[in-house]
Amino acid sequence: MEHYKLIMPEHLNHHGFLFGGTLLKWVDEVAYITATLQYPGCNFVTIGMDRVEFKKSVRQGTILRLNSVLQNKGRSSVTYRIEVTKKDVATGGEEVVFTTNITFVRVDSEGKKKTLRPSSHG
Repeated sequence: MEHYKLIMPEHLNHHGFLFGGTLLKWVDEVAYITATLQYPGCNFVTIGMDRVEFKKSVRQGTILRLNSVLQNKGRSSVTYRIEVTKKDVATGGEEVVFTTNITFVRVDSEGKKKTLRPSSHG
């Protein structure tokens, strides 16, 4: 599932680059949205992100593409591969900025693990 973000001044640190924490927030949000749409009626919480390594800097005005793909489905958890690329609006080219795997577990109203329902996407 693809999502896009436009980098605005409020996303930048005092050196004019995208805050890493802001990107991590978006990655978590995009993966959560994907899980929620693929598993309707399930409540998820983030339990892990496998690696945090920023490969390229990002400046104001950049358009980021955040793509999430299901990597693994367990009894009560799902893992998505997230790839973040920056688009060159002049050439249409893309460059990888960040990749990670993020895992969610389905929980009930008390925060206890619960078995997943079937996906609405197979």
